[in-house]
Amino acid sequence: MTETFKDDPKTLVSTEWLAAHLKDADLRIFDASWFLPTVDRDPKAEYAQEHIPGARFFDIDEIADLRSDLPHMVPPVEKFMSRVRAMGVGDGHQIVVYDSSGLFSAARVWWMFRLFGQFNIAVLDGGLPKWKAEGRPLTDSPATIRDRHMMVEVQHHMIKDVTQVARASKLRDHEIIDARAAPRFRGEAVEPRAGLRSGHIPGAKNVPFNTLLNADGTMKPVAELRHVFEAAGVDLTKPAITSCGSGVTAAVLCLALERTGKTDHSLYDGSWSEWGMYADLPLATGDA
Repeated sequence: MTETFKDDPKTLVSTEWLAAHLKDADLRIFDASWFLPTVDRDPKAEYAQEHIPGARFFDIDEIADLRSDLPHMVPPVEKFMSRVRAMGVGDGHQIVVYDSSGLFSAARVWWMFRLFGQFNIAVLDGGLPKWKAEGRPLTDSPATIRDRHMMVEVQHHMIKDVTQVARASKLRDHEIIDARAAPRFRGEAVEPRAGLRSGHIPGAKNVPFNTLLNADGTMKPVAELRHVFEAAGVDLTKPAITSCGSGVTAAVLCLALERTGKTDHSLYDGSWSEWGMYADLPLATGDA
């Protein structure tokens, strides 16, 4: 029997769901498109040309901790609150976030809102490509914005730093799951960011984020998600730490884990941008 898709305003909603709720007074939409440094595309310019009606642009690189040498690290609480309020998003809103790749960077914003205690947020399944393929409305008009109050309560268990990840790698009491492509995980491919070593965190399992997606950029059904993790050797009974190149596609893994009903997952914010930079941190290559 084929598993039917269930819209869940706390994880993933379909284009049909968003179209039906597009005019809801409490709905807020974010375009969180972002591209790797190796891709010559400007997400903010693309947003200005066309976006889903009512969408605001969420700049992952700006709503970040700019004091860090690492790319788009989690911003200080005050900065997150001020930026989000200025975009007219606050308590009592249902948020839907999408990106122009299908399902790529939007999950990072989903995870960040949850980190700050806002759980009424879902990723648009299939993102802008699916919305456009279905001939749904687009606009180049900016959204009407009124400042809104937002309460924030940081969920510290949802984020890990390098010390915590190093400890987990040594003790093997967590499953560290790496979302990068297999050649990067194995250390066979050069990293897209200059100056980084090649390989992975010892003990990590490799689940490339795109193996959790269908060809159209939508997320696979729950049973298939579970199978992908288990086929990669992930023990789903252990708490999970997700990682990737710079903390973006690691959030796709978090979203997939949440869809399967697993809630004890966290994200290594520094990811390989940090681990790959330090020669004194242990390194593994190959499949294990």
